[in-house]
Amino acid sequence: MQLEQFVRTHGEELLRLSYTYVKNKEMAEDIVQDVLLKAYEQQDKFRGDASYRTYLYRMTINRSYDYLRSWSYKNTVLTNKIQGIFQVTKSTEQQVFEQNDNRLLGYAVLDLPVKYREIIILFYYKELKIDEIAELLSISDNTVKTRLKRGREKLRKQLEGGEWVDEFSSETSNR
Repeated sequence: MQLEQFVRTHGEELLRLSYTYVKNKEMAEDIVQDVLLKAYEQQDKFRGDASYRTYLYRMTINRSYDYLRSWSYKNTVLTNKIQGIFQVTKSTEQQVFEQNDNRLLGYAVLDLPVKYREIIILFYYKELKIDEIAELLSISDNTVKTRLKRGREKLRKQLEGGEWVDEFSSETSNR
């Protein structure tokens, strides 16, 4: 398989997956580029223990975790928080008002802790089965089920009981 076809086949899906972890488009692109290049160079070493898609997902998740643990990421987050303290930002109500209904759930999922977010995304967006997710993340089926349940509960609380959701609802009903 040529590199261009390899990127076309797997790139977009892995980019979305990486973005759900790092929440930064440019960094997600860098991660996927690294993963695809490494996978392409080493495709003859693939043992076939799992599907190639699962193999690429695992590589992308691992590389995303590496980035989240890195000094540069932690430094960037700290710098952004400090800058945010001193900058005048839009109110929460203005920000939510600018978002459309279709994006509300996406943002809520991205606000979940990583261990719940990854399960929700793999189950609902990537349509993987519980046993596939367990294999991919090297955890038990029951752990996947528990995290899926807790992730749903957190989402429900975020969407039903959060103040920002109440503000969004009142704004959209006043249109």
